[in-house]
Amino acid sequence: MDLRIFTEPQQGADYDTLLTVAKATEDLGFDAFFRSDHYVSMGSGDGLPGPTDAWITLAGLARETRRIRLGTLMTAGTFRLPGVLAIQVAQVDQMSGGRIELGLGAGWFEEEHRAYGIPYPKEKFGRLEEQLAIVTGLWGTEVGKKFSYEGEYYQLTDSPALPKPAQSKVPVLIGGHGATRTPRLAARYADEFNIPFASLEDSDRQFGRVRAAAEAAGRPADDLVYSNALVVCVGRDDAEVARRAAAIGREVEELKANGLAGSPAEVVDKIGRYGAIGASRIYLQVLDLDDLDHLELISSQVQSQLTDRKE
Repeated sequence: MDLRIFTEPQQGADYDTLLTVAKATEDLGFDAFFRSDHYVSMGSGDGLPGPTDAWITLAGLARETRRIRLGTLMTAGTFRLPGVLAIQVAQVDQMSGGRIELGLGAGWFEEEHRAYGIPYPKEKFGRLEEQLAIVTGLWGTEVGKKFSYEGEYYQLTDSPALPKPAQSKVPVLIGGHGATRTPRLAARYADEFNIPFASLEDSDRQFGRVRAAAEAAGRPADDLVYSNALVVCVGRDDAEVARRAAAIGREVEELKANGLAGSPAEVVDKIGRYGAIGASRIYLQVLDLDDLDHLELISSQVQSQLTDRKE
């Protein structure tokens, strides 16, 4: 089971904080550092000192880290034109030496669009499908040849389709709870399917839909990686769990029901149950980015047990 650190900087984190967490992610042996793509905080927080841009952040981290994978859960399709996004991601992949992964979603948080003057189109899913076709098409075009695309929402004419990423294929992540269109899109474009903040039962059901969609498209179901994103709150004892839950404004029992919370043994057991339904990767949503001892505990007493089981 791969464990990845997943952050929500819109809740309040500057670049230096994210850099510190990313370096801890690397030093503690986690597989990757991912971040959300939002510009406005959610809930009661004030979001200070203000938002950071996902791809500017990842460009900086690409030069400051050496091993970990870097990516987004999920880049909002409403924020960027697909041709521009293809250039941005390819460049950051080059800057990282080939460690970038692109999670791409339709965009959903209307408030942040209003706050920063970003258009919020009614038909987002159709745009997402065209964006995926364009981004992967640009990267897949042979050097020296041109790429054109005529869609309902986007048109490209004789694009040089440059630059190319460092990787021969940048992994693409698609996720969500949609029962029909999302699995179909994942079967066509995704290297990984991620379901965020879902129960074991809902995850199992959605993984099954994606597997069926892949097979219907003539693709082996096991060709995709299946993953979950879950909030994490681990403590050596009940008091430490309660302290960490209070720090992020959550209740312990709610976290245990809807995320990965409790003692290391409890969290290892629940991760194992997600593994049993087909998940091979967990994105640990870390909400208190100043609590580096939390990451150390997860590394030494959760990740180490999962590694021992695998061996």
